[in-house]
Amino acid sequence: MNEEKLQFLKKEYIPLLQKIDTGTKPLWGKMNLQQMIEHFSAAIKIATGTLRLPGTTEPTDPANSYNFLMSDKPFKENTINPLLDEEPYPLRNHTIQAAIGELQVNLLEFFRAYENEEGKKVLNPFFGNLNYAEQIQLLYKHALHHLRQFGVEPLIKA
Repeated sequence: MNEEKLQFLKKEYIPLLQKIDTGTKPLWGKMNLQQMIEHFSAAIKIATGTLRLPGTTEPTDPANSYNFLMSDKPFKENTINPLLDEEPYPLRNHTIQAAIGELQVNLLEFFRAYENEEGKKVLNPFFGNLNYAEQIQLLYKHALHHLRQFGVEPLIKA
């Protein structure tokens, strides 16, 4: 497992989100900042296994999907997620601070779930069954994608 990516998710991601001005417009896509945070929170619940999407199956091209996942190639801007509606979902939280709080709780539950169940794998709708290290890779890549969406380019250690 990449320890730097794990530590980024544990210690750096939330503070970076908290520094983004709530009025910041996305550089691409339709989600505002709070919708993006709530979207990422749902992605964490998928990685934990507490949110299961209907119709989730193994990817059609598992080798290619896995190679992309494990690479440092970023998600493209405006990547279409066929499991989501064209328009962003309505807000679940009354404030952006509450959305960040929900995200923090979901992250803690994610880390706890994998620490408590060695060898745990959870089916991801695009990348197949992923273990803890693979989930960390995916969440890290996903987090960077959405930070870039709002103009944040974190310092990435090579």
